[in-house]
Amino acid sequence: MRALSVLAGAVALALAGFASAQSVVFIDNAKVHTAGAAGTLANGDVVITNGVISAVGAELAAPAGATRIDAKGQPLTPGLFAGLTALGLEEISAESSTVHQNLGAATPHVHPGETRWRPEFDVLPAYNPRSQVIGVNRIEGLTFTVLAPGALEEGSFVAGQGGAVRFDGGFDALVDGSRSLFVDLSNGAVAMSGGSRAGQYMLLDQAIREAKPPASPMMMVSPGHGLLTPAGRDAMSRYLRGGRVVFTVDRAADIRQVIALGQRYGFQPVINGGAEAWIVANELAAAKVPVLLDALVNLPGSFDQLGARLDNAAKLHAAGVTVAFSQAGDATHNARKIRQLAGVAAAHGLPWETALAGLTSAPAKVFGIDAKIGSIEVGKTADLVLWNGDPLEVTTTATQVFVGGRAVPMQSRQTLLRDRYLAPKGERSRLYPAGR
Repeated sequence: MRALSVLAGAVALALAGFASAQSVVFIDNAKVHTAGAAGTLANGDVVITNGVISAVGAELAAPAGATRIDAKGQPLTPGLFAGLTALGLEEISAESSTVHQNLGAATPHVHPGETRWRPEFDVLPAYNPRSQVIGVNRIEGLTFTVLAPGALEEGSFVAGQGGAVRFDGGFDALVDGSRSLFVDLSNGAVAMSGGSRAGQYMLLDQAIREAKPPASPMMMVSPGHGLLTPAGRDAMSRYLRGGRVVFTVDRAADIRQVIALGQRYGFQPVINGGAEAWIVANELAAAKVPVLLDALVNLPGSFDQLGARLDNAAKLHAAGVTVAFSQAGDATHNARKIRQLAGVAAAHGLPWETALAGLTSAPAKVFGIDAKIGSIEVGKTADLVLWNGDPLEVTTTATQVFVGGRAVPMQSRQTLLRDRYLAPKGERSRLYPAGR
């Protein structure tokens, strides 16, 4: 209990520092990677006024009374996308009481015999902005994520809803316009449809038909029947009116089916995974379907990934597909490693600026929030990162992170513990160092 109280005190101090900020900040002499139309400014300046970028350019005059930060030529980028994660939903993956992004079979049913399909499941109310996992990743340059529900084997492959949040420490962190429905059509989800990939499409088609407004009252689904609850039909119907649906899928054949479903039923598909997306790159480009790619997938981890290759991102980009990055596997606790995905893609043919965009402006555009974040442009929220080298190199670290124009204290639970236990030999206090 004493350790928990020490930790709580440290977090409170960090958040108190995070909340304070000068109203005007002038970042001088940076290599500004705008991830926007201006490209890279070799000797750029950025003015932040009340948390919003108010000027970007070279040799700007510092506003009167502004807090000046001399970047000394360091790279400055927009804050990075953490990928599809459960940051703020999952504290310790091995402790089930701290894992809130999955809906399994234990969900109470409204009527006897009712199905477990619950697309109305929304992870956003469970988001905890004070999660220790967020702090660990924020000081690594990550400033926003898309919270995604997970599909459990005893549940439904229509996992539920999520959306984008910024790591600004606020409880109302959802970025408007980002809400999405998540569907898992990967090899691991086949068991949820009777062990058949064809069964996935049959059930998904049935659920969509249930969610569509009936042609007549006689065609309405009665309570206790069908795949969806009334709330589920209402939730899914909203996505059939041009909403965003993220499909976790790797096989080229399945990606083609997703494109066809989107065209048939009127939703906007996004591909997550896409190990074989390069095979159908032209079809993705023609349908304007973006891909969230794990550029480290270059070996067949499953039969769905037989066509995986390291230049997947480069081939998609060459075809005109919007590429962003998201990790497979434990994307939440390893979120800070996402820069390596972009770096590997750049090393295998993806232009460097496009690789950076895959962590900044591209995911913001994919999730409909590019008017607010994702690039260093006038009017955008000042979520920025100063780096001590190339941000796509794994040996580079963030020297300062800004969220909403505020300089984030560059410490987390891990750095505090590191500093405590690397202290000179002798009796160690039970408290963190003063001022921490």
